[in-house]
Amino acid sequence: MSTVDHRAAVAAETARFVGVVERADLSAPVPTCPGWTLTDLVRHAGSVQRWFAVLLRGRIQQPPTSRDVELKLPEEAAGYPQWLADSLVEATGAIDAGDLDDPMWAWGVDQHARFWVRRMLFETLVHRSDAELALGLRPEIEPTLALDGVDEFLVNLPNAVMFAPGTAELRAENRTIRFGCPEGHRVVRLRPDGFGVEPDSDGPVDASVDAATAADLLLLLYGRYDRTADAFERSGDQGLLDHWFAHSQF
Repeated sequence: MSTVDHRAAVAAETARFVGVVERADLSAPVPTCPGWTLTDLVRHAGSVQRWFAVLLRGRIQQPPTSRDVELKLPEEAAGYPQWLADSLVEATGAIDAGDLDDPMWAWGVDQHARFWVRRMLFETLVHRSDAELALGLRPEIEPTLALDGVDEFLVNLPNAVMFAPGTAELRAENRTIRFGCPEGHRVVRLRPDGFGVEPDSDGPVDASVDAATAADLLLLLYGRYDRTADAFERSGDQGLLDHWFAHSQF
């Protein structure tokens, strides 16, 4: 069970995101999201928060049939930072509309309202990092929070095939990959019928990637960093690592 206060972290990450973009040129490109500008990035992040807010407010029990939601988009690009801050207000009201332990449909493993708050957190955090990278800044992420993001990513990834069809290719004859950082490591096993996180183990693996920090590991898994960079040490079957990174993005 995560010890991170995801509700508080959503608020903190949104505030950091707003602070990054409110003085930036919103027409600047975002290299980690090809084809997007900072305006597109902020619009996406705020739209996700407002969409999740609709789901949370209704504590839905079935997969949604529509993604239509009133976005209240600003007329001018300069209004997007404040619009993102207002998106948080919408999201916070929905989060507080009930107990986060309420049963709720989710595409991931955790079928409770808290799934969506945790998912909102890492959507916001990763895109805050995108904005910083676009502006030549190095993203900083508290290690406990980053490691929680690694767990959230790896545990839910096997369920992401509906919007990340490449994950269906993450199969092999019982091959293991360890993703490590100073704060800890996680092992994933690829099986003929799929893949998943293994119980914590220091045993041998077929390939490994070790990051200088938990933040680096999180952003690597999300495809924001290149594993050949100096921040990472790689060992074992490089073809297995190629296979993982070619099919694990969403």
